[in-house]
Amino acid sequence: MSDFIRRIWSDDQGQDIAEYAVVLAVILVLVVGTIRLIGANSDTAFSTTASAIAQ
Repeated sequence: MSDFIRRIWSDDQGQDIAEYAVVLAVILVLVVGTIRLIGANSDTAFSTTASAIAQ
């Protein structure tokens, strides 16, 4: 039993997957935040441009 626990404790593959998951989550948060920020600003810019063209 102690040999099994020692193998699980020293297994690094699970840690690698967790690290990749954390990095992916951070990247997703940054991308979503950037899209929301740019989306709000670009919506205003497109509305202003459309109003100027319509006149």
